[in-house]
Order: sequence, then structure tokens, then C-alpha cells
Amino acid sequence: MPTSTWNRHHVLSLADFTAAEYDIVLKTAASFQEVLSRRTKKVPALQGQVVANLFFEPSTRTRSSFELAAKRLSADTLNFAASTSSMTKGETILDTAKTYLAMGTDIMVIRHKEAGVPNAIAQEMDRLGVRVSVLNAGDGQHEHPSQGLLDLFTICSLIDPANPRLELLQGKKIAIVGDILHSRVARSNIWSLIASGAQVHLAAPPTLLPKLFAEYIFGEETAPPGQLFIHWQLEPALQDADFVMTLRLQKERMTAHLLPSLREYHQLFGITRAKLQLCQPNVKVLHPGPVNRGVEISSDLMDDPEFSLIQSQVTSGVAVRMALLYLIGSGKT
Repeated sequence: MPTSTWNRHHVLSLADFTAAEYDIVLKTAASFQEVLSRRTKKVPALQGQVVANLFFEPSTRTRSSFELAAKRLSADTLNFAASTSSMTKGETILDTAKTYLAMGTDIMVIRHKEAGVPNAIAQEMDRLGVRVSVLNAGDGQHEHPSQGLLDLFTICSLIDPANPRLELLQGKKIAIVGDILHSRVARSNIWSLIASGAQVHLAAPPTLLPKLFAEYIFGEETAPPGQLFIHWQLEPALQDADFVMTLRLQKERMTAHLLPSLREYHQLFGITRAKLQLCQPNVKVLHPGPVNRGVEISSDLMDDPEFSLIQSQVTSGVAVRMALLYLIGSGKT
């Protein structure tokens, strides 16, 4: 798995990822996916390195996935939980990071409820002149790059298992439905899907998808013409869609009453078998989890392998996170 064309020291956002970088991640993840199918699922790629999972926010899939990925690469792992740490005694986030640095940490995987915390820690590591890499495992309403990459890998692997690559999504219609306003997953997926040449259709109630959302995401730049569309009704987003990504309603981040009721939301924007009839016949459904069954997606559809890629996303997550740890850690050994 050559890394000669990989020069990224931190993975904090997909906003500035190049097409070549996406393809390197996809190719490397495919190699590790093959490793994970073997009887012996471990390789010595990061033997002797220390990966610290600094999760200042609760997580099941992301944390467990990164921990397993590090162990499959033979790295030593340290796991941090804010509720049982010295932060309860007043220690700052940067001091916590420096403590793990002093223990010999090579890679820090960071998740925090506030946007920008992984960036701040990465900047501090760079200022100190140490060779510590930072991986953003989700920060506030900013981004969740590893989730965006595993979603991309899940879709591309379905189309071409032997050679997943970015160009496979050129011209595909992909609908992202749900709480887009509060979703870091949506932001990362928008960047990766736009880069692939896919048509991205966002659908949500106006309270969860502001009119100026595209300008908020792209800043002074604009999305490539004909690639990003905003809908306040579900039907136009689903019409002839090849893939549907549905998102969790993040009630913990909602500071106002943005929805009349969960029942009404499901009626208007919940993904069901009946609504999928608007899509392409072989449409597939994704969800980053955790899922509110019967709200974002009907329970029977979630469990149907004919349509649902949700379990595949979890499986892909280990291979993709192995790829990311390997790519940023391979130059440290």
C-alpha cells in the first residue's frame, strides 16, 4: 500500500481533500477490507505506535471503530472519557492533549461537541513541533470526515468491489434527508459527493435546512452548477435517486422547537418502502447511526438487506479508519 503521494499530516476536514486523496483512501481501505476478511485480521503496520482516542462526547460506533482499527494495525491504544478524567477537576482540553503527548502518543483521535477543538489541538501540536497527527472524529456542527469517507467507500464498494474509486459516482443522484442543519455528517458527505461529480439533493423542513445553507457551507465560493440542490419537500429529492442518506434528528443540538412532532416529521420526511418507489429500482439507503427507528426510517426498511446499507457502513468504518490511521501514521515508524 504505497503512501508516497499522501502528504496530509492531519485529517480535520474534507473541504480541501483532493480527488487523488479520496482515491488513495478508497484504495487503501479496500486493501484493509481484504485483510479483515482473513482468519488473521491483524497487520504490524503501526506496531510500536500509540493511538489515543480522546472522546469528549459520547460515541459507540466511531469510538469502537477507531479502537478496533488501531488494534488491527498493531498499535497500542489509550482511551479517554471526559467523565472520569481530570477535566472534572478543572484541567483544560489542551492540557489533557499535552498529557497524552507526554505519554508518547503518535496519533490523537478527537471528538468534541464544540466545532474547532480538533483543529485547535492540531495547531498546538504543530506549534510544539512534535510529529503528532490529529484525526477529527466529529466536532460540533462542523464535520465528521471519517464518516464521510466510510459512506463514500460503502457506496463505491457496492458499485465496484474490486476497485472502489471516486469517479464511480459521477452523475449519480444522491439524496441526503433529515436534520441537515445540525449534521456534521451531512457537511462531510456534501464535500466528498460534490468532489465525485454526483448530484446531491438535500431535503428537510425549512427549519432544518435554511435557504442560505449552501452559502453557509461554501462561504464565498459556490457549489459547482448542477450539483447541489435544496428541497423543502421530500419527493423531488427522491425522484430517480440512486442512493438515499437519511440523518438522525439531533434533538440534543436543537435549541428551539424546530418540529411540530416526530410523527409529523416521519409522515413528511421519514424514509419508507412506499416513498422509495420514487427512486431508482435498485436504490440503497444509508444512515450514520444511531437510528431513531420509526422516525427517520421505518424499522422494517432499516433491517432489510435488499435496501439497507447500514450494517455495511459499520463494517466499512473499520477498514476506512484503518486506512486513515495507516496513511497518517506510516511515516512515523
